[in-house]
Amino acid sequence: MGKNISTFPRFSAVSDFAVLAEFGEKIDALAYKNVRHLDQRIAQRPFRGFVETVPALVNILVSFDPMVTNHSTVVEALNERLSEPDTANRERKTREVLVCYDGKFAADNRAIAYTKNVSTDYIADAHSSGDYEVMMYGFAPGYAYLSGVPESLHMPRKPRAVRDVTAGSVIIAGGQCIVTTLMMPTGWWIIGRSPTRILTGDEARPFLFDVADNVKFKKIDSREFDAIERAK
Repeated sequence: MGKNISTFPRFSAVSDFAVLAEFGEKIDALAYKNVRHLDQRIAQRPFRGFVETVPALVNILVSFDPMVTNHSTVVEALNERLSEPDTANRERKTREVLVCYDGKFAADNRAIAYTKNVSTDYIADAHSSGDYEVMMYGFAPGYAYLSGVPESLHMPRKPRAVRDVTAGSVIIAGGQCIVTTLMMPTGWWIIGRSPTRILTGDEARPFLFDVADNVKFKKIDSREFDAIERAK
């Protein structure tokens, strides 16, 4: 299967059972819009042999049954779906996530405040006032990448990752935010911790968010945080 390196979308074969559709080489609104459009059209009208889509920020992996179809036929189907209008009536839900920005939960707020010449209270207020959208899942179970971090809080990734960052930590880097679900290392900045369950324990709906959901962060203090944790 040929690959046009000068225009988008670009399609490439992945193993024997998937096609990667690419819409850009850097994160931007148009590339993401095209990813979402293709994902939605496939969901509305799956092609013969379709198995699963895995959308990301500028590309989408489309897997299929190689006993039913092949790469070239799948690419034809994807081009057809891209040319179709989006007819879905989608309800964009808003999910609330509680977060405590108190010092013991916010290891990096003092460093961010120093770098940005703002107060730690400003960081909490600015972050909790942002409008966030679930762009994709990746890296680890339940790791929803949220867009919408206010520009005044944008920070590059740390030069080195920090080990053993607690599950529930609210972390930021650039314009993105994640609520961690596992104890893992991270090079992102830790600005708070949330008692809100992202991993639901429901097999039918394992994560709190769907891609394209809106997310609002609500400030709580450490006493409220501790009370919620005790009640779990």
